[in-house]
Amino acid sequence: MQPKVMQSLRFALQPAVVDVSVKWDVPEGVSVGALSPPITTLFQGQRSLIYAQLTGQSSEAAEGSVTVKYSLAGHPCQNQLHFSLTPADDTGLTVHRLAAWTLIRSLEVEEEKEGGEHNEDVKKTVVELSVQSGVSSAFTAFVAVNKGNGEAIQGPMAIVNVPVSTTRFLPSYVCAPDDPVLLSAEFATRCVSYKLCALDDPVPYFTESAYRYVSYGLFDPSDSVPWSTKFDSAITKVQSVFSRISSSFKRGKKASSQTNAPCGVAGTFLRLVSLQKASGCWELDPDLAAVLGKTTDEVEKSKPASENKEVWATILALIWLHGFKMDAKDEWELLAMKAVSWLRAQNAPCVTECVEAGNALLGVNVQKDALGL
Repeated sequence: MQPKVMQSLRFALQPAVVDVSVKWDVPEGVSVGALSPPITTLFQGQRSLIYAQLTGQSSEAAEGSVTVKYSLAGHPCQNQLHFSLTPADDTGLTVHRLAAWTLIRSLEVEEEKEGGEHNEDVKKTVVELSVQSGVSSAFTAFVAVNKGNGEAIQGPMAIVNVPVSTTRFLPSYVCAPDDPVLLSAEFATRCVSYKLCALDDPVPYFTESAYRYVSYGLFDPSDSVPWSTKFDSAITKVQSVFSRISSSFKRGKKASSQTNAPCGVAGTFLRLVSLQKASGCWELDPDLAAVLGKTTDEVEKSKPASENKEVWATILALIWLHGFKMDAKDEWELLAMKAVSWLRAQNAPCVTECVEAGNALLGVNVQKDALGL
């Protein structure tokens, strides 16, 4: 909920693109049919793709153009794009399928608006488009067929276990093939952190979860060690850690640092936000140092000598947000803009030096331009 609200607030504070119109200019004998729904509004950071179908005949050297007119902050604007009507030999069908997907989704929405009753004409159109373009829809499905010898397969269906290569499919960010953590307690928290399973998910406690771990390459069914024994041993340790983390969350307390609980960064983020001043800056104090995971001495000794403490603290906070919380950018983008505005007003002489020192202190590599400085 919070990211959505902050995103809407950010949009509301910025001018939007409105009164959007699209005009096509094509030679005589060529017609244009819009496949995308009309654009009403665009906000900063958004994009919209417009698909159209060109039909008819044209000369080999014919060209066309499309003009997009709109209003931004009360000012009329327009952009024009020229294109050739001669099909290229190597374009493939990617754009055609994307256009078909867009039209199919629009028709499905139209079909759903018929008060719960199916519109047979719309349904028929969707099915035809789906079959022609090879794009699935709500009314079609694509089934793989073995056309090797053209003969029907005889006999009952059989399940075939296909071994999964650990080295090929193992996500390196969870653990390496030779990582001893694979069967350790810490493995459980890594699974939680990377959303391979949830704290309250009952699946890890049952044998069926083996399929999940095999699909992620966390276990190799062709291992010389009986994989079921190996799994049972690991899952016992996993269950123990899950129980500890889950109990801690239910008590409303942060899980101990020993379990490396995934809630740590989120809690640190909220603490950092609460330390920002109304002016947009941060102060260099023990609370900020603790949030950054450093001691006060470490933070103060890393500060460039010619820069004041508030500028240094604010740059550190921005570096931490860009280096560790990009997944929550919608939530902190507005407060970062306020901090950048404050920094610009200070005319700080050593911003570049501060950014370099901040990267070294926090162990990240955030560019000055990325910070908006």
